[in-house]
Amino acid sequence: MSVLSPEPVAEEKSQRRFPPVAEVGIAALALVVIGGIYIASYAPRRPPVGIPIVLLIAGGVLLVASVVMVARTSDLAWDKFFLVGRWTLLAYVISAGLIEFVFVRNHTRGEPLLVLTLMLVLFALDVPLIISFTVARYQSVRRDAD
Repeated sequence: MSVLSPEPVAEEKSQRRFPPVAEVGIAALALVVIGGIYIASYAPRRPPVGIPIVLLIAGGVLLVASVVMVARTSDLAWDKFFLVGRWTLLAYVISAGLIEFVFVRNHTRGEPLLVLTLMLVLFALDVPLIISFTVARYQSVRRDAD
C-alpha cells in the first residue's frame, strides 16, 4: 500500500456512525460538577439543595441516555470497551471515594451530603463510560466467523 492511500480498516472505521455518547456524557458531567461546586461554595454554612437536586436529576437522565445509546450500539469493539471500562471505573471510584472522604471529614451532613454522594456516584460512572466509549469506537471490531 502506498503512504497516501488509506488502510481498509481506517476506511471502515471512518464510515461507522456512532451516537453522541461522549457529548451527552460530558453534558451530564458538567451538570454534576456545577451542582457540586454550588454546594461546596456554601461551606461551612448549610447550602440550599433545590438547584443541585435539579442538576443531579438532569445529569442522571443524561447518564441513563448515554448508557442506552452505548447498549444499542452494535458496531463497537466491546472487548476494548470493557477492558478500558474496568480500569477507569476502578480509578474513578477511588477518586470519588477520596472526594467523599473530604466532605465527610469537613463535617458535611444530612441532605447536602446525600446530594454530593449521588453526584459523586454519577461522576464515577460517567467518566469511565465516556473514556471507554471513546477508546472502543476507534478500535477495529472483531468479526466472529459464522
